[in-house]
Amino acid sequence: MGLVDDNQNKEKEASEDEGGAARGGGRQMSDDSSFYTTDQEEDNDDESALHLGPQCSLKEQLEKDKDDESLRKWKEQLLGSVDINNIGETLDPEVKFLSVAIVSPERPDMVLSIPEDGKPQGLWFTLKEGSHYRLKFSFQVSNNIVSGLRYTNTVWKSGLRVFSTKDMIGTFSPQQEPYTHEMPEETAPSGFMARGSYTAKSKFLDDDNKCHLEINYTFDIRKDWASAD
Repeated sequence: MGLVDDNQNKEKEASEDEGGAARGGGRQMSDDSSFYTTDQEEDNDDESALHLGPQCSLKEQLEKDKDDESLRKWKEQLLGSVDINNIGETLDPEVKFLSVAIVSPERPDMVLSIPEDGKPQGLWFTLKEGSHYRLKFSFQVSNNIVSGLRYTNTVWKSGLRVFSTKDMIGTFSPQQEPYTHEMPEETAPSGFMARGSYTAKSKFLDDDNKCHLEINYTFDIRKDWASAD
């Protein structure tokens, strides 16, 4: 009976610990193993893309049944503010990322340009330890609607993966005016062990698992804010 009671108590304590973790707020980079993901998990995401049947371009969609007024109005309501001049003949949407900004109540926005090859040279930016911040992206969409645009980010320190996250950005129609999107707030780690240099890889993928941009960069966490050279 004592062994059974001990096992039941351990199961109860484990359940309470999991409940407490689920109630915790905020998202923070951590060296804790619970933030680690495996390469197999990322591979599974790549394989889970849904493959649909034949598609046609957005321009063809708009021209179909154009004499049917009720269907035309339904399409206009569904597509929203589509810029006709920004629609191409191709099926694939084109998403061009213009900049990323680090937004924090502790300092003015730090706006970073994104190289076309997705590889900023040298140190890209510096975060203050323990700071609260958000990433804000600016991008343009042309040719076709981009569906299910999502953001993934993986961070390494000294060759070990310390943080990984995935966030949905949304579905966007073509237009000349750039879109802006803010990611959920994050908290930079703090303490002696947290300070130092990090490497990271960010990807922007859509529902077809097409990668519109991959950024490979380095950043520092220090005692105070500083801009990259």
